Amino acid sequence: MGQRPVAPSAPELVLEADGDSHVMSPSRSYHVGRDPASDIVFSDTRVSWHHAVLRPLEGHWALEDEGSTNGTYTDGRRVDRSGIGPGSVIRFGNPADGPCAVLSARTPPAAPMEVPRPRPSAVAHPGATSTFRRPSAVRPLPARTIRIGRAVDNDLVIDDLVVSRRHAELRALPAPGGAAPHPPGAPGGYEIVDLGSHNGTYLNGQPVQRARVEQGDIVGIGHSAFCLVGDELQEYVDTGEISLDVQDLAVQVDRGRKTLLDHVSFPVSEKCLLAVVGPSGAGKSTLLNALTGLRPADTGTVLYDGRDLYRDYAELRQRIGLVPQDDILHAQLTVRRALGYAAQLRFPDDTAKAERQARVDEVIHELGLDQRVKQPIHSLSGGQRKRVSVALELLTKPSLLFLDEPTSGLDPGMDRSVMHMLRGLADDGRTVIVVTHSVLSLDVCDRLLMLAPGGRIAYYGPPADALPFFGFEQWPEAFEAFETDRDRDWAGEYRDSHLHRKYIAGATRQPEPVPPAAHAAVPPPKAQSWGSQLRTLIRRYAAALAADRTFLAVMIALPFIMGAMAHALAGSELTSQEAMNALLILCLGAVLTGAANAVRELVKERTIYRRERAVGLSRSAYLMSKVVVLGLITIVQAVVLTMVALTGVDLNAPGGEGVFMPPLIEITLAVALLGFTAMMLGLVVSALVRKEEVTMPLLVLLAIVQVVFCGALIKLAGVAGLEQLSWLVPARWGLAAMAGTVDLERIMRGQKVTADPLMDHTATAWLLDMGMLVVLSVVFGYLVSRLLRRHEPVIMRK
Repeated sequence: MGQRPVAPSAPELVLEADGDSHVMSPSRSYHVGRDPASDIVFSDTRVSWHHAVLRPLEGHWALEDEGSTNGTYTDGRRVDRSGIGPGSVIRFGNPADGPCAVLSARTPPAAPMEVPRPRPSAVAHPGATSTFRRPSAVRPLPARTIRIGRAVDNDLVIDDLVVSRRHAELRALPAPGGAAPHPPGAPGGYEIVDLGSHNGTYLNGQPVQRARVEQGDIVGIGHSAFCLVGDELQEYVDTGEISLDVQDLAVQVDRGRKTLLDHVSFPVSEKCLLAVVGPSGAGKSTLLNALTGLRPADTGTVLYDGRDLYRDYAELRQRIGLVPQDDILHAQLTVRRALGYAAQLRFPDDTAKAERQARVDEVIHELGLDQRVKQPIHSLSGGQRKRVSVALELLTKPSLLFLDEPTSGLDPGMDRSVMHMLRGLADDGRTVIVVTHSVLSLDVCDRLLMLAPGGRIAYYGPPADALPFFGFEQWPEAFEAFETDRDRDWAGEYRDSHLHRKYIAGATRQPEPVPPAAHAAVPPPKAQSWGSQLRTLIRRYAAALAADRTFLAVMIALPFIMGAMAHALAGSELTSQEAMNALLILCLGAVLTGAANAVRELVKERTIYRRERAVGLSRSAYLMSKVVVLGLITIVQAVVLTMVALTGVDLNAPGGEGVFMPPLIEITLAVALLGFTAMMLGLVVSALVRKEEVTMPLLVLLAIVQVVFCGALIKLAGVAGLEQLSWLVPARWGLAAMAGTVDLERIMRGQKVTADPLMDHTATAWLLDMGMLVVLSVVFGYLVSRLLRRHEPVIMRK
């Protein structure tokens, strides 16, 4: 949906509405609605959030309804599009008594023309952008410190939920020599200081705690940007209507031997719905990763409304929504609870519960999910689940929304419904890009990008012109030709066509920037609310597990079953015949319960983790939430297992005493710590595998290895190679600690048992056994953290 040319002959008009007057300049369009970011705002509930737009055309003004619920009226009749001018009376929401706007001619002032304001120097071409074309507010530079934040008592209030209540301060610096600052500015300059905000303060796209601000620098806070220009502080608000300019993106792998993306360039205008299609292997996923900044292109630039996305990724990532092909929500939770937890993670800690809930309700209503809020996500249809995933991304009001195969697996009717939903999202003031294999609803898109094998552009332009350009009548014919006619120069034919000149070469409004030597990977700022993230993650994870009835049943039954087996083997007393078998079953039970709890938990949430990590989730907080919840469950299971197995059993310890404590307590501690260590080993497996289906066979293999190398079946002590290998097996140390408590060698005297120093009934041996379990747990935790890093966006890896 390209930008219409602005005709200077369109007259200036005066619009009077709701007691206010607005001078309408022909250099821009004016939006009407209940959205506070609109140019003309009405609070009447009959007016839609984005109701209508008044747009300058060649020599006149036009009124366009934006799909409002209750309609737009001129001269008592409802219109979708109508010419307007001096004397026009427009009503919104009702033809009789809806909010009214009256237009009249403006007498030109005798004063000289306004000199265009200078704009931020960090934007490639400010005049060609939406956000930086005109400041939303201009203030004199302060002669003192001004506090910026969401709370109403700040000097500069930003009504944006991603902004903290006390977010940052712009401080006037004294002149050299200690001279006090004086109006209209600060002789010593200015600095920006972050006040421990949730989502960070940015200077020219980079997160800062304290930094000096120079002329033309951009200070980013939430969806607002502030710039020092001359003696003014200019504010620019990203309302969502942003452009995207893709310039010469190229991606190669295998040391340049294979090209995935071959110098791709195209513009995407404001409020555009772009579909990206192409045969398998054409580079659609590679392009998506490059456009979202998750895996930057090797060469080329992506300009987000004039700003280099890769350079400023740390800041701009918060304005990009990405809906992967797989669901990014915990399916066991209800719609409202899932979105509520997501809001807690993405909004500042100081956001009131009512504020978060209001935003959740807003996106639920916007996507038509009001009747589904109490349903578990797994019970929804495919299209409804996709709507919930989109709702999650809309919480923070992204300006740029990407979707990867949103209609995959849906029937044609649901496919159409999802695409119409995306059409509505674009019309509401977002740029939407959807990668899809489906061609059923391309007609609702503004632009179509067709990629040929090798990652080259075969077509870019209106969807209706694509098939005639290729010379086919049906899409299956075109896709078949891409596969069979490999020698045809699809990209060359398009590059030489008038369509390329019209929709790419002639439509790109940004100048070609000087290519940087390399795009530096920008990690996210360190989480400033680690404890808050951890608490939210613990609550969410516990709620998801509690809603998983299968997991609950296994979790409850397993320790009782294993404990009953151990009790049957132990009998009434640990004798030379039963002691080893009873302890072995306890050891195996601890390993199985701990590992079974954890072995699926990371791989099944991989898509969720990757997306949340991209928007600021702390890796360590995420891992710690798993350790806390699963660790607590495992320890409780271990206690139940041991109590069921050994209650009423004479443990036959020397003198009825353990090494430090009563023998039952010592064995319980050993079983609990062994189960915890096995749980950490299960997390390693879960972080290592690619598919959830392979975790159960690996769990069986894991149990077999523990039994073989625990020291109960084969001699390990003194056997070179085997002994050292067994040190890496948690069961080796867990069984040794239990054996040391009851002095197993003494109980089995007369049996064919090889002495094992790790099983001695001594303080040194017992502490070594327990200490090694702790060490293994720490080592496994470190491995999990490193393995999680492999699944994070490339640009965020340090």
